[in-house]
Amino acid sequence: MKKKKHRSHDDVNEYEYLFQEKEVRGKKKSRFFGRMLKKNFWAILLSSIIYIIKASPLWITPIVTSNIINTITRYIGGIITRDAVIRSVAINAAVFTVMMVQNIPMHMLWAKICSKMFRDNSANTRSAVVRKLQRLSITFHKEMETGKVQSKFLRDVENVDMLVSHMNDVLLPAVFGVLISVGISLYKSGIMTLFFVVVIPVNVLLALLFRKKMRKNSRTLRKDSEAVANKLSTMLEMLTVTKAHGLEDKEYNDFQTEIKRLRKTGGSLDMTNAYFGSVAWVLSNLLSGVCLMFCAYLAFGNKIAVGDIVLYQSLFASINGNVLTLINIMPQMVQGAESVHSISEIMNAADIEETHIGKNIPEIVGEVDFNHVSYRYPDSDNHVVKDFSLHVKAGECIAVVGGSGSGKSTLMNMIIGFLKPEAGTLSVDGKSLGEVNLCEYRHFISVVPQNSILFAGTIRDNITYGLDGYTEEELKKVVELANIEEFIKDFPAGIDTQIGEHGGRLSGGQKQRITIARALIRNPRILILDEATSALDNISEYHVQKAISSLIKGRTTFIVAHRLSTIRDADRIVVMENGEAVEIGTYDELMEKRGKFYELKNLNDISYREAAAALA
Repeated sequence: MKKKKHRSHDDVNEYEYLFQEKEVRGKKKSRFFGRMLKKNFWAILLSSIIYIIKASPLWITPIVTSNIINTITRYIGGIITRDAVIRSVAINAAVFTVMMVQNIPMHMLWAKICSKMFRDNSANTRSAVVRKLQRLSITFHKEMETGKVQSKFLRDVENVDMLVSHMNDVLLPAVFGVLISVGISLYKSGIMTLFFVVVIPVNVLLALLFRKKMRKNSRTLRKDSEAVANKLSTMLEMLTVTKAHGLEDKEYNDFQTEIKRLRKTGGSLDMTNAYFGSVAWVLSNLLSGVCLMFCAYLAFGNKIAVGDIVLYQSLFASINGNVLTLINIMPQMVQGAESVHSISEIMNAADIEETHIGKNIPEIVGEVDFNHVSYRYPDSDNHVVKDFSLHVKAGECIAVVGGSGSGKSTLMNMIIGFLKPEAGTLSVDGKSLGEVNLCEYRHFISVVPQNSILFAGTIRDNITYGLDGYTEEELKKVVELANIEEFIKDFPAGIDTQIGEHGGRLSGGQKQRITIARALIRNPRILILDEATSALDNISEYHVQKAISSLIKGRTTFIVAHRLSTIRDADRIVVMENGEAVEIGTYDELMEKRGKFYELKNLNDISYREAAAALA
C-alpha cells in the first residue's frame, strides 16, 4: 500500500513539473508543450503510427482514382484489353474497400490509446493541482480568492485538456497530412483537391441514431464534473479543519475517487463519439467510392474527360485543408497556452507548508513554550507579535484577549503550525514545532473556530469528519457532552439528519455545538477555541459554554475570548496589545490591578445601546 501511494505522489510531482516556468530575459517562459510531448512520447508515437494506417485512405484513394482513370484511358486508346480493364478495376476496388473498412477497428484502437493518454493526463493534472492546493500555506489561500482558484481548476484545466487533445487529435494529424500529401505530390508532380464528399443525409441519420446515447453520456459526464467541482469547493471550505487535524492525505484520497469516476465517464463518452465519427467517416467515403466507380463508368463510355488531374486536385485540397486546420486551431492553442500559465500560478507558488517532514511525535502531553517569539506577515514591516514569551503547563487553560489586530489569532496560528515564528522558538513538550512532523502533531490538537465550518452531509458526518476508527459509544458520549441531544431529539433522523450546505438548516448555536463535538471526539491534548461564542445569542452561548466546559477538562486549552465574562475560570489570562503581552494573570488578579484588562472588561460589559449613547 505504501509503495502504491508513493508512486501516486511521484506521478503528481511529475505533472507539477510540467507547469514549471523558466525566466528568460525578464519574462516567464513555459515549456509545457515540449515536456508534455516528451512525457507521452511512446503513446504519441504509437498513436501516430496507427493514425497513419487508419487515415491511409486519404492518400490511397487519389492514387486508386488515378489508376482507374488511366486504365480506362489506356483501354480507350486500344493499349489494353477489356479483361485487363476489369481485372485492374477489381484490384483497385478491392484495395479501396479494404483500406476503407480497416479504418473502423484502427480508428477505435487509435481512439482508445488517445483517450487513455488524454484522460490520464487530465486526471493527473487535476490531482497535481489538488495536491499543490493542499500543500500551500493558509497565508496563500487567504491571499488568493476561492473563486479564482476554482476558475483555475475548472476552466483553465479544461482548456489545458483541450490543448493536449488538440496536440494529438488535430495538430499532429494535420502535420502528417501535409507532409505525406506533399511527398505524394512531389513523387507524382501533382497537386491536391477535395477528396471528402460530405454526405449530409447519412450524417443526419447517424446523428439521430447516436444522439440518445451521446446525450446520456454527456449528461453523466456533466454531473460527474459538477461533483468534482462541488468536492473542490467543500475541500477549500474545510481546508483549515483538514490541516488542523492533519487530514490532507484523507481529503486527497477522497478526491481521487471522484476524479476516477470522472475519468471513467469521460472515457465512455470518448468511445461513443469515436464510434460515431468513424462510422460517419467510412460511410461518407464509401459513398464517395461509389461516385468514383460511377465516374469510371462514365469515362468508360467516353462521356467525361480522364487523366491524372483528379489526383492533382485531391492532393492540393488535402494540403490546403490541413493548413486551414492548423490555422483554425490557433485560437484554441493560444487559449490553452494562457491557461497553462494561469495554472502555473498555483503550481509554481513557493509558499508551501511542509507538514510531513521532521520528527514523528508518538504522543504529546501538552506543555507549550513561547520563547521570545516574534512574527510579521510577508511584505509587512510591522510585527504582529513582538518578543512574546509564555510557559504553559500541560492541562492549563490560557485565555488570550485584546483588541482587533493585537496578535491573538497569530499566536493561535503559530500553535497550530500554520505560521512559523520569524524569531524565537515555539516548543511543545520541549520539541520545537519547526523540527516535528506537523501532520502527526496535528492529530493531537483540535480547533473550534469562531465561524462553524460544516459541510453538506449528516450531523454524524460532520462530527466524525476524517475519522475511521470510532465507536458508537464514543460518538454518543461526545453528543451528550456537547449538548447536541438537546436539539437532535426533535429531528426524525436524529444524528443522521442532513444539515444542508454549510449547515444551513441549523442555528448558529447548533452548528457551533457540532463543531465542539468534532473537536471532542478526537480527544485532543491541545485545544484552541477561537472566539467560539462571539457570534451567538445569550441562549446559544449558554449551551455552547456548557459544552466548552466539558471540552476543556484535562486538556491544554487556549481560548481567544471576545466576551470576557466567559473566561473567568481560566487559569491565566494574557492581555495582548500591539503584538505584545501587556498583562498576564488570573481574572481576579487582573481586575484588582485595574489595568488594561480591567479597562477591556468595563467596555465589554457596556451594552451596544449604552455604548451608542456614550459615544453620542
